[in-house]
Amino acid sequence: MRSRSAATLSLKNKIMKTKVSVTTTVFNNREYIASAIESVLSQNYPDIEYIVKDAGSTDGTIEIIKKYGSRISKFVSGKDKGIYDGWNQAIKLATGDIIGNLNSDDFYADNDVIKKVVEKMEATGADVCWGDLVYVDRDNPDKVIRYWKSSPYRPGLFQKGWMPPHPTFFVRREVYEKYGLFTDKLKISADYELVLRFLERYKVKSCYIPEILVKMRQGGKSNRNLLRQLEHHIEDYKAWGLNGFRVNPISILLKPLSKIFQYFKKQ
Repeated sequence: MRSRSAATLSLKNKIMKTKVSVTTTVFNNREYIASAIESVLSQNYPDIEYIVKDAGSTDGTIEIIKKYGSRISKFVSGKDKGIYDGWNQAIKLATGDIIGNLNSDDFYADNDVIKKVVEKMEATGADVCWGDLVYVDRDNPDKVIRYWKSSPYRPGLFQKGWMPPHPTFFVRREVYEKYGLFTDKLKISADYELVLRFLERYKVKSCYIPEILVKMRQGGKSNRNLLRQLEHHIEDYKAWGLNGFRVNPISILLKPLSKIFQYFKKQ
């Protein structure tokens, strides 16, 4: 039987050999793209491959990205079919053992996020990992508007309206290879479908970090108006069908209702 010190040394060696790929997709977001890039480049983890996929920006975003030169591992610019297609293209370019997707409006909460994720995933043997997220004011990121406090996954949570914050969601590359990328059958709920597929359908081994990993600027694509939110709920319902599940419509209604409490939770 190995000693505790030998096991600890083995884990440290495993962590040091783990490569992480972070992808960012962007289209005309010159105002905030630098913030997202800086939060990745400032991470205190030694082996990060950073992939930026631009959808053909015309507002100066590309010029900002190019200023970082070789600090960005891979930069691709060209039209795509939307954010999920852009992410799929970026994920296909990734060579890391673990992949995280960071929106161009968002940024990591501190410089040790990637380090924490790798340590947790390697220590637990998990294939996916997530943490907490806060929504912040677009122009004042120190002002917290909502606090998305998550939890470990357990069967039945999705039926209660639960889902992990996708911007904090890290996945081993072989999971994407085995169970697929973002579906092209949904326009704004493909992230919900992905986590539902991995956790609820395939029971991928997971872990949760009870800390804020990502700060998200308020005002995402799926939250702009009532019509968009209705479309979001319809697509959430479709996501269950795509995975062969039957779901009570009440479960779909519980998802937006659960967000109400995020406005009252404190860090």
